[in-house]
Amino acid sequence: MKLNKIPQIKHTNSDNFFLLSGPCAIESEEMALRIAEQIITITDKLEIPYIFKGSFKKANRSRIDSFTGIGDKKALKILRKVSETFHVPTVTDIHEVSDAAMAAEYVDILQIPAFLVRQTDLVVAAAETGKVVNLKKGQFMSPESMKHAVTKVTDCNNEQVMVTDRGTMFGYQDMIVDFRGIPTMREFAPTVLDVTHSLQQPNQTSGVTGGRPDMIETIARAGVVNHVDGLFIETHFDPANAKSDGANMLDIKYLEKLLTNLVSIRKTINNF
Repeated sequence: MKLNKIPQIKHTNSDNFFLLSGPCAIESEEMALRIAEQIITITDKLEIPYIFKGSFKKANRSRIDSFTGIGDKKALKILRKVSETFHVPTVTDIHEVSDAAMAAEYVDILQIPAFLVRQTDLVVAAAETGKVVNLKKGQFMSPESMKHAVTKVTDCNNEQVMVTDRGTMFGYQDMIVDFRGIPTMREFAPTVLDVTHSLQQPNQTSGVTGGRPDMIETIARAGVVNHVDGLFIETHFDPANAKSDGANMLDIKYLEKLLTNLVSIRKTINNF
């Protein structure tokens, strides 16, 4: 994948990691624009190539009464508005084959959720749109096995593919990042570390996923030190009241300090 081929992406010559960041789910136009504006201010200051992230719907929910979205087309139109307002690329998840063509009309990158990355028809449908495809490593998969997921995309004559590690199941209710997987997956495609989802604590008895946001900087620093190409960080101005994944999202008031520290580490690593 060539980063500079992603529409509207900036700062590609800065030698920084790139960033996929935004809320877990699109809750409203006001919240999406508010979060995007704050992140863009920070990433422009630090010269970080930036992609706005927001799920137009949430299909993987623990309970039937969990928030799933505000309406597919409504959320996708908000993603388009973020892109048009701030001139940044956008990424969203897809869950069904029919989602691929629909979402491709509104966003620049189609993301395959970790639980679905072995679904060949879904991966192929995303690849055949010609959009960039972000393949999230299954929590149950080895880094080496992601080679086959990448090949499904490239066999569709689409070279614009990246891989994202979002942790591996560790027992029933915890995730762990095996940093040995980063150099392995970088052999197949540019590799992103999903910092916030790697800190999930799923399968809680309440039916609401827990998390360890206090460990976000620890995991992010380790990813940068190990030459990860990009970082994925979900953020919100009120995580406690976010409609999805609030337990592991970063409060946006801490984002600038975190990214400033990570850019400093990246500059040091680039000298080795």
